[in-house]
Formats: sequence, C-alpha cells, structure tokens
Amino acid sequence: MLENVTWFRQSSMRLATESRTIYIDPWGTAEGDSKADLILITHAHFDHLQPGEIQRLSDANTKLVAPKDVANELSGDVTPVSPGESHEVAGVRFETVPAYNVAPDRLDMHPKSSDWVGYVLDIDGRRYYHAGDTDALPELESLQTDVAMVPIGGTYTMDYREAATFVKAMEPGLAVPMHFGFVVCSPSHGDLFRKEAQPIPVEVLEPVNQYEQT
Repeated sequence: MLENVTWFRQSSMRLATESRTIYIDPWGTAEGDSKADLILITHAHFDHLQPGEIQRLSDANTKLVAPKDVANELSGDVTPVSPGESHEVAGVRFETVPAYNVAPDRLDMHPKSSDWVGYVLDIDGRRYYHAGDTDALPELESLQTDVAMVPIGGTYTMDYREAATFVKAMEPGLAVPMHFGFVVCSPSHGDLFRKEAQPIPVEVLEPVNQYEQT
C-alpha cells in the first residue's frame, strides 16, 4: 500500500499514481522532483508550509488546497478548506478532518479555532489519512482508512504512546509514523510506536532526507 508513497521529512509526503502526483506539506523535496498535480497543506507552521517548495513543485496545471488562513497567502489555483468537507480537486477525491491539540500544554500550538486540517484521500481504491499536526481526537477514531499517517513526535503533537492508542482505536489497515526525527523526537521512536501499536500493522518509512535528531 506504500509502494507509491515517499516520505521526505517531518510530515512531507508524496503519493504518486500512474496519472497523479500529490504532495502533502512538501518540505525537503529536490530540484528534480516531479511537478505536482495537487498540493495539500495542513496548516501554517513552517515545517508544513514552505512557499518556495510549493512554487518549485508547481506548474500552470497544479492545484493547491489549504486551510483558509493559508489559502489567503497562496497564489495560483487555490481551494480553501475547513474541517468536515468533501472535495474533488485535480481528479482526486478527499475529505478534510479536524487537526488540533487537546493536551493542556499544547493548546496554543494548534488551536481548534484555527480550523486546520488533516486529509483522507481516495486513491486507486484505497483511503489514505494524513493527520497533519494533531492530538489523538475521539472524533477521528471512526475514520475508515487503509493507511493512517500519524504524528508521533510529542511536544507539538501526540507522542508515540498516544498515537499508538489512537491507531488501535481507529484500526486502519496500516499505520505510518511521521513528524519525528526532524525538529523533535529521536528516530528510534518509530520502532517504539511500532511495538506500542500492536496488533495494528506499522511500517516505518525511510525518509529521503537525513534525520536531524539523534
């Protein structure tokens, strides 16, 4: 299910199909990387919103999707979104879901009032959930998804233990950790998440960029 998924760093992912190239929160891409048919942005923080990379990956046909506060800062063909919506952009169907903090020490980092998002994409008969930056939210546990890409770094999002409890409640076909090894959290937490999330299958991707943390 991950044969066409590339992890660049943090929460930066590329999902490539025979007909579409989709980037989510691109950061750490290279000059030679494929142009995007669709770029999805989850929120406004620098490790998820890199305007220079968006510009480099875009051509005249690229469609952009972003929360309203981010969309207002972008140029081009931009679709503003809020949580709880369904869209089809660049031939890709997706839903937007909430992404925010509930832990008391993180409330100011990703406030619910910002209306930032995660995405559930329908691609080639499979559903891929990219959580963005969020804590474990009970309202997300009912999502039906084949692949759940979830942050595990702690500090700004749920940590690996919280994320493991979250995916065990959600029961995706496969869980993929992200948002660790860069900015926050040791790369070793990927394996800790894998063990903690059992019996949910977990695949820890190898990032294109070198880990920053130790």
